[in-house]
Amino acid sequence: MTIIVADTTCGLPRDLLAQRGIPLIPQIVMFGEETFHDDKDLDTATFLQKLKVSKSLPKTAAPEPPSYYPIFEEAKKKGGSVVVVAPTGKASGTVRSAQTAAQEFPDVDIRVVDTQTISCNLGSLVLIADDMAKAGKSASQIVAMLEDLIPRGRIYFLVDTLEYLAKGGRIGGAKRLLAELLEIKPILQIKDGQVEPFEQQRTKKRALARLVEVITENCKGGESAHLCVLQVEAEKEAEVLAAELKSKVAVQHIPIYELPPAIVVHAGPRAMGVGFFV
Repeated sequence: MTIIVADTTCGLPRDLLAQRGIPLIPQIVMFGEETFHDDKDLDTATFLQKLKVSKSLPKTAAPEPPSYYPIFEEAKKKGGSVVVVAPTGKASGTVRSAQTAAQEFPDVDIRVVDTQTISCNLGSLVLIADDMAKAGKSASQIVAMLEDLIPRGRIYFLVDTLEYLAKGGRIGGAKRLLAELLEIKPILQIKDGQVEPFEQQRTKKRALARLVEVITENCKGGESAHLCVLQVEAEKEAEVLAAELKSKVAVQHIPIYELPPAIVVHAGPRAMGVGFFV
């Protein structure tokens, strides 16, 4: 038996994870001296309300190592393995936290995988790993599959403003000011585990059209593409985007996932994007 462990940066619906029996580790969001776990204490809607009235940008922190202890204890009792499917170590301390927790259980087979991604692609990897675990595949087989998929992952996304990425240190303030001065809408990507610029357009409409072009050109389609859409406060636009992609790419089902608070901190409201594997 192999237990697959997810955390809230994967953006998968809680009820889906509960149905599958996948443990969900919460990220931490801090508004001043107030600390919230973003699984039960703070959902995305509540977080957005607080974000819009907050005078300062909230901070995020990785899960505490003890968050993993009950899961690792269960694996120890049952003689099973654990695969922690973690967000990119370049943007989150989750990998390090899980590794620290694993050191307390030297007799348990625990694998911590740095997926070098976040959001919907991370969610896809969690579901793939869980499907394999339920099919009786070993931890080594699951990790090998994840390691094969990781470099093939692509995420492209748009943000309504670069304010949050700049304040969070994900891009330079000068880049933000220049983009706003020129009314540029950049298309960003997750590359080598971190946010990087991809292209820039003069309007959001053009940026969305170009996003569709990029996906159509690069996503081969089929079930192995695991094409998904991410959004926050842009549900209708995301539905339109998913429908357009369905008409252009050979993928029958394109799930739409809401960004969790720990990512919205950096992306800001009305962000949206697409993830897939080539």
